[in-house]
Amino acid sequence: MKPSIYITRKIPDNALQLLKNECNVTMWDEEDIPVPKEVLEEKIATVDGLFSMLTDSIDESLIEKGNKLKVISNLAVGFNNIDIKAATEKGIMVTNTPGVLTEATADLTFSLLMATARRIPEASEFVRTGEWKSWSPMLLTGQDVYGATIGIIGMGRIGEAVARRAMGFNMNILYHNRTRKIEAEETLGASYVDLDTLLAQSDYVVLLAPFTEQTRNLIARRELDLMKSSAILINVARGGMVNEQDLYDALHNRQIWGAGLDVFEHEPVPLNHPLLTLPNVIVLPHIGSASISTRIKMAEVAATNLIQGLNGQIPACLVNRELVEN
Repeated sequence: MKPSIYITRKIPDNALQLLKNECNVTMWDEEDIPVPKEVLEEKIATVDGLFSMLTDSIDESLIEKGNKLKVISNLAVGFNNIDIKAATEKGIMVTNTPGVLTEATADLTFSLLMATARRIPEASEFVRTGEWKSWSPMLLTGQDVYGATIGIIGMGRIGEAVARRAMGFNMNILYHNRTRKIEAEETLGASYVDLDTLLAQSDYVVLLAPFTEQTRNLIARRELDLMKSSAILINVARGGMVNEQDLYDALHNRQIWGAGLDVFEHEPVPLNHPLLTLPNVIVLPHIGSASISTRIKMAEVAATNLIQGLNGQIPACLVNRELVEN
């Protein structure tokens, strides 16, 4: 008998077919609305596997209802939306999709950096609204990227990929990480510094670290006070790493020059959020890995993880490896 699974959002056809070949599949069919919690509670109690999204909060109370549940396959590199401890205690494997989204996310990160620095969305709107009356020497001037200093917080796969792009712009590369990356220093010309030094010296501060209790509110008033008045903050990690009220104050007071944000503490970000009122902020709807080919690959990896776990194999991207190592 095929195992049963529930998919919490529509996924690409290739991945869906992989799952249908091996499993009895039920899927939430609303494209733009997350599955309601009460529906997820009902479904998780009856299935062997769950194919989840980063927008799904898989907390302890939900996991406790998964009496048959063997695998949670998360369509994301991050997994802070899942209570890993509760899943592990219940013997449920949790998987993610690292690696395949590295280059697409690095592309978006550097694109956001450049768009913020050169005020590209603002300039496009300036033309579209008929404000462009004449050329003038300081019209919509921004910050230089070539030869500037970039400070990368979190030198994992994506951090290294961003550093490779920065090399092409002859940037001075600083980084801060839980551990030093000697190979990255040698191949990328990156310099390891403490967080305060990175903040004080960087023209661009780029957040790419994992979201944990240790990195919650990593950037708040004290850290923003250390940054240059010409500096730009780029966040493509998780919204909870930045104190958004402190960031608003720093941007509103021109204490720092600008920010490019792909993530927010609460998503979708409310339309009345103060940061959305500022002209020196570019905001995106969490699209770091949103290239067509990358999202298809991510779905296929997540599907394969789920199938492997349900078939008694060790999934390639198992997060809670203590389940199979003990």
